[in-house]
Amino acid sequence: MRPLSLIVILLLLVAPAHAQESRTPTDGRAQYRDAASLIVAGMSLEEKVGQMFLVGLYGPVITDEGRQFLQTYKPGGVVLFDYNVSTPEAITQLINDWQTAITSANGLPLTVAIDQEGGRINTLEEAPFTQFPVPALVTATGNHNLAYRVGAAQSLELRAVGIHMNLAPVTDLETNPDNPVIFRRSYGSDPFVVAPTISATVQGMQDVGVMATLKHFPGHGDTSEDSHVTLPVLPYDFSAIQSLELIPFQSGIEAGAEAVMLGHLWLPAIDPEPNRPASLSPIVVTGILREYMGFDGIIMTDAMDMDAIDTYYGTTEAAVMAVEAGIDMVTTGPHMGLRTMEASIEAVVQAVHDGRIPESRIDASATRIVSAKLRYGVLDWQPLDPATTVQRVENANASAIVQELFTSGVTLVYDQQQRLPFNAQSDVLVAYPSHRQTVLRACGETGPQARLYGFSNFPTASEIQTLQQAAQSVDHVIVFTQNAVDKPEQAALVNALPAEKTVVVAYWSPYDLNVFERRPAAYLATYSPHDEGIAAACGVLFGQQNARGKLPVNLAPDLLAASGAGLPIR
Repeated sequence: MRPLSLIVILLLLVAPAHAQESRTPTDGRAQYRDAASLIVAGMSLEEKVGQMFLVGLYGPVITDEGRQFLQTYKPGGVVLFDYNVSTPEAITQLINDWQTAITSANGLPLTVAIDQEGGRINTLEEAPFTQFPVPALVTATGNHNLAYRVGAAQSLELRAVGIHMNLAPVTDLETNPDNPVIFRRSYGSDPFVVAPTISATVQGMQDVGVMATLKHFPGHGDTSEDSHVTLPVLPYDFSAIQSLELIPFQSGIEAGAEAVMLGHLWLPAIDPEPNRPASLSPIVVTGILREYMGFDGIIMTDAMDMDAIDTYYGTTEAAVMAVEAGIDMVTTGPHMGLRTMEASIEAVVQAVHDGRIPESRIDASATRIVSAKLRYGVLDWQPLDPATTVQRVENANASAIVQELFTSGVTLVYDQQQRLPFNAQSDVLVAYPSHRQTVLRACGETGPQARLYGFSNFPTASEIQTLQQAAQSVDHVIVFTQNAVDKPEQAALVNALPAEKTVVVAYWSPYDLNVFERRPAAYLATYSPHDEGIAAACGVLFGQQNARGKLPVNLAPDLLAASGAGLPIR
C-alpha cells in the first residue's frame, strides 16, 4: 500500500468506512521506467517540458509553421482533429509528415491521439472506417467479451493510419439528462453496470496497441453546464463521488488504462479554492487520482482552450498550474494557435528556472510519457505506406461487430400489455420518418401484413391527422421516432395516437420517452440510427428475434415506475 499524504488522510476521514485503500499498479509499467529514465536523463529541460504537451496542428497537410513548431518545441504528442481529416491516405501521409519533421530534428516520435468514442464523437467518420454506435449500446448488450472486441476493433483501425492513443472511453456516468456535453456519450447511468464494460473496453483497446484514456475525471456526468463555454460545478463531497462517479474510473484504472483525462469542473466541497477546476487542483490530481486511487499512468488535461479555463485563467498560467497540480500532459486544444502553444511551453520552462516547479517534477512526468512510448512502440516509429491505407482499414473493418451489437443490445424497455411480438394476422400500421427507407425494407419484409406510412422529420398537423384516422382501423400502431426529445412535432404525433395500441421504437435517442404525455403500450430503444438497429427492431416487433438488451440509462422514472424498468438516480 502506498504511503498516504496529508491530503489523502483528510479525504479518508470523510470517506465511508468501506473505502478502499490506495492501490499499487500491477500492470507492468515499472519494468519500462528504468529505460525511460535513461532517455529522459539525456534530454534538455526544454525537451522534457515539450514531452508534457499534447498539441493540435491546423490543417489536412503539414504547414511550414507547423513543421517549424515541431522541430523547435518537440512536443510529446499531437491530437488529430476534424480539421486534419480528409481521406484515409491523406491522414496517413499527414501523420508520416509530422513524425518525419520531429524525428529529423532529433526529437522523439510523437504520440498521435484522436477522439474516436463511437456515436456522437467520431473524428474518423467516413468509410472505410467503421461507424461504431453510441457506447450505451455496448453496455446494453451486457456482453463484456463484445465490449472487449469493440475496443480492439476501434484500435485496429486507428493503428492502420498511425494513431497510438484514443481519447476514450468516456467514463462519466449519464446521470443528468440536462447535461449538454456528456449526454449520449456515456456508457450508462449505473456505475456497477458501466464499470465492467469500461474495464473490458480498455483491455480491448490496449491489447492491440492503442493507449486508452479514461475521461473526464472525476466525472462530468452530473453537471448541467458545458465546460467548453463555462465552468461547471459538481457540488458533491468526496464520499458522494466515491460512491458513484469514481467507480467506473477505478475499474478502468485496475484494467491498466494508460491515461486519465481531467475535466474542467469545480468541486467546491473537495477543493474550496474558488473556481479552481479539477484539472488544475492538486487535491484532485495528486491527492485523489494519483495517491488515493493509485493511478500510476499519464494524467492529462482536457483541452486548455475551453472557456472553463479561459474565463478564470490565462492559458499560459493555467499550463503552469496544471503541472504544479500533478498533470503529466497538457492538452492544448483544437483552437489554440501556435503562438499560444509556444507561450504555454515556455511558461512551464520558465517556472522551473524561477524555482516555482522543481525539475524533478518535470522528470517524473517526462519519464511516464516516454515509458508509455516505449511500451506501445512509439519510439520504434516507421512510416506507413499511404497507398495501402484503405486496404489496412478495410482489413480491420468491424461491420460484423456492429451488427452483433444491435442484435444483442436492442432493448424492449417495457411491454405493458405483452403485445409483442405481433403475429402474422395482426393488422399493423408502421409510421416512420420517410427518409429512413430501411424501415420500409426491414419491417416490410418481417411484417408482410404491415401497412407503412412515411412522415416528414417534423410532422405537420395534416400528417398527424392522417395517422390519427388510420390508427382507428388497425390493431396496433408502430411509430419510429428520431430524436423526438428535441422535435416537438414528433412528440405531438405520438401523443395524438391511442396510447393503448401504440408501440414506439426510438431508433436514435432513448430519451424520446421523456416527452410523451402518456406512456405508449410498449417502448423499444436501438440507441443509434444505424440500419442494423432498425432491422433488429423490426425483427423484435415481428418475432424474428428476441430483444436481448437491458436499459443502461435513466429514463422518465415517473413513467417507468410501474414497469420496474427505470434505473436508480441520485
